[in-house]
Amino acid sequence: MSSGEEEEDLIDGEVSRNWTPQEKALHEARIKAKAKRRLRRTSSRDSTRESQSEAGEPAADPSSPKGKNHDKKSRMGKGRGLPKKGGAGGKGVWGAPGVVYGYQEPDARDPNYDESAQGDTVYQKVVPELDEKDLEKNIHPMVLEYFEHGDTNEVIALLKGLNLGGKKCEFPSLAVSLSLEGKASQRELTSRLLSDLVGKIMTSEDIAKAFDKMLKDLPDLILDTPEAPQMLGQFIARALADHALPLDFLDRYKGRVDCEYARAALDRAAVLLSIKREIIRLDNVWGVGGGQRPVKHLIKEMNLLLKEYLLSGQVLEAQHCLRELEVPHFHHELVYEAIVMVLEAKGENPVMMTVKLLKGLWETGLVTLDQMNRGFQRVYDELPDISLDVPLAHNIMEKLVDLCFEEGVITRQLRDACPSRGRKRFVSEGDGGLIKQ
Repeated sequence: MSSGEEEEDLIDGEVSRNWTPQEKALHEARIKAKAKRRLRRTSSRDSTRESQSEAGEPAADPSSPKGKNHDKKSRMGKGRGLPKKGGAGGKGVWGAPGVVYGYQEPDARDPNYDESAQGDTVYQKVVPELDEKDLEKNIHPMVLEYFEHGDTNEVIALLKGLNLGGKKCEFPSLAVSLSLEGKASQRELTSRLLSDLVGKIMTSEDIAKAFDKMLKDLPDLILDTPEAPQMLGQFIARALADHALPLDFLDRYKGRVDCEYARAALDRAAVLLSIKREIIRLDNVWGVGGGQRPVKHLIKEMNLLLKEYLLSGQVLEAQHCLRELEVPHFHHELVYEAIVMVLEAKGENPVMMTVKLLKGLWETGLVTLDQMNRGFQRVYDELPDISLDVPLAHNIMEKLVDLCFEEGVITRQLRDACPSRGRKRFVSEGDGGLIKQ
């Protein structure tokens, strides 16, 4: 019995029942809908048979697996007629047969992604590259602070915390430019820093780029520092001697320099490198500055300074020479040597000139109160020995101390601490007319 006959028997069985008006109307609507579906199905089958008969092809059995409902070919008239995804798609299918999948990294955007199940998470700090404005803002105080402590390792540690990127040559250029306006000791520190940076922060080619830039900027640098070409030449020679620059750096500029200032700098470097080391050592191209000098050398320099002052009387020149020594902690030696020189000199002129010099050093702040007191106190302690060679040392010292106190150079306490010799007096005749001291 077919499915259509079964439906008709069910309908006939349902008609024999007693229906209410509403149930009867609903039942009739269902019968009409089933009839429409049956009519639509039979009409589509007839049209398919007619088209196949016109084409001369045998009609396909609707109940066969190759029927329309079981055909996997594209119904849009496109494609090659192959199954989708090569047979690996479909519900409940885990890929094509024989395919072995390897390990895949978990995707953080996956809804089932579990961060805690991925192990320890490592966060890497990313430092953005500095632009020109931020680069100068960070480097300028760093170089000035280095001039104070002179520790190259601290500068290297600070530079490692910065992302210089392609601007590594900017640091040597700025450091050298600042030292050109400073002292010889600061230029010596800069040369040491350039030598220590190579191999740790930058390469010799980075240093070469920095000097290339400074050679081009010499017309501007000479406005603030007229001796910039000679100083830059000394920097280049020192860097070549310390292997901070490539050995062929000077050869790169042979016959290719048009700027007269750059040519003067390169000539200065070539001359210094051509001199034998027995004559000059490039390690001391800037001289030995500040507290690195031996004490005997500093004392000799201060004696020369005082002798030149007594001849010329130029207080400003003496102050300039004292600043060039760069030993503010040793200025008490100048006070001591000046007083001893007055005690050993003859006449009133050295006393007045020394008071004038000490007053100028006190007013400008070159000699502090502590340094002034230490210098005078040292003379006080050695005055008995000095008086053996200079009998009038006590009288000259008292006069010098009184004049310095009147000019405001020393304090009352320091003046009162000056040792004085007891006055000589004659005793009675019973003592034989001897002189007691």
